[in-house]
Amino acid sequence: ETMQATRCRAFGGWGRTGGFTTTMKPQGSSLPSRTAFFGPRVAPSIFATTVPVSSIFARQNATTAKTPGTAHTVSRPQRYEWDPEKKLHPVSGTLYVQEMKFIASAAPFPVYRVMDQLGRVLDDSQDPKVGEEIAVKMYRTMAMLNSMDVILYDAQRQGRISFYMTNYGEEGTHIGSAAALDDNDVIYGQYREAGVLMWRGFTLEQFMAQVFGTKEDTCTKGRQMPVHYGSKALNFQTISSPLATQIPQASGAGYALRLSNKPNVCICYFGEGAASEGDFHPALNFAATLHSQTIFFCRNNGYAISTPALGEQYSGDAIAARGLGYGIHTVRVDGNDVWAVYNATKEARRICIEEKRPVLIEAMTYRVGHHSTSDDSLGYRQQAEIDYWVTNDNPLTRLRLYLEKRGWWNEAAEEEMRKSSRKRVLEVLRATENKPKPGMEEMFEDVYAELPKHLAEQQRELHAHVAKHKAHYDSLKH
Repeated sequence: ETMQATRCRAFGGWGRTGGFTTTMKPQGSSLPSRTAFFGPRVAPSIFATTVPVSSIFARQNATTAKTPGTAHTVSRPQRYEWDPEKKLHPVSGTLYVQEMKFIASAAPFPVYRVMDQLGRVLDDSQDPKVGEEIAVKMYRTMAMLNSMDVILYDAQRQGRISFYMTNYGEEGTHIGSAAALDDNDVIYGQYREAGVLMWRGFTLEQFMAQVFGTKEDTCTKGRQMPVHYGSKALNFQTISSPLATQIPQASGAGYALRLSNKPNVCICYFGEGAASEGDFHPALNFAATLHSQTIFFCRNNGYAISTPALGEQYSGDAIAARGLGYGIHTVRVDGNDVWAVYNATKEARRICIEEKRPVLIEAMTYRVGHHSTSDDSLGYRQQAEIDYWVTNDNPLTRLRLYLEKRGWWNEAAEEEMRKSSRKRVLEVLRATENKPKPGMEEMFEDVYAELPKHLAEQQRELHAHVAKHKAHYDSLKH
């Protein structure tokens, strides 16, 4: 059955998050139901006419036209010829009406999921059936990320590193999406996507070198705060502290991929708090109008540091509703269901490459840990709230139950993995924390091909200062 949606002249606020769905439905597509699912059913009104959902994105009466400098076609709206009998506005393509009515709400986006909190697949056609090897690898990676978080959080509390951010509760969004990508896809992270890097092969030694800022930190050379990872080899752009700056950059990267006709995408991760930044809106508009091969992946974890999402960050239907406003294919998924995230990312990737258009995924999850080691979340939420999510909707527990139901995992394997992963993380931590830091000279490298005068002067002043106060500087560590 082809989904229908209303095409309204104006959109106001959106309703609250809808219920769960277990079948992904098409936007005017003939694809099987498992692979076409972007967009909601919009409530009808006197201002609307019913048209296929795909028309919301592609516009009515669209033609294909070559974009200069590209090898493929994109959709372009036809110009309307003057006709006083026309029922549609020539620009918006919507109906003229004689009754004024403000649109205040529409049906909320449903939350797509594959398995419930007990690891039971609700519709077998939605199970991606990746096989035992990949499924177990996904679980092991999530568990290793969890072990690393526990130990590095404690290390910060012991004064061994300056700062840390955990990924507790959001592991499913990392591994589910990363497993659906190609290694040549470009990644722009925010700061809570360590699992994506881990899945791609970023080693524990590399994680430790970065958070301790040693000479072996090849991605940031000890210049960045901890957890600001990056890897040229793994196509993971180095994280920067200012919030949301990566979103418009990802629009441009996706546009470059389209212009070069490459079969890859750029995926950009950000939290729902970042979607309140000014960078978010032009980024989506650019991506939509330029047909960027970009996946915008929003981790809606319920809090922008201490600000609750619903009611204080937004009053409408969260982040997904904004996608349609920019003409972007959009879906909302259960972020703690690794298979829902996997399916959504895989289909989003197909849409980007085959249809040359961006996609927005809103993954509904929960930040179990504090925002960072500089935060105490019990100042703005109750422990009972945290315990509920840990006990009842834990992404690791859900995947583990899925594996056990298929005979791919058991208690003995769990105990062995927990012990070995903790031991491995501790070994790498101890081997890394006393390694030398980068030398002073590296403070002046990698920006200019030739050192300018003002930096050369600063360099001389630094050397003179250290030589004069040698007793206060431990040169053995550099």
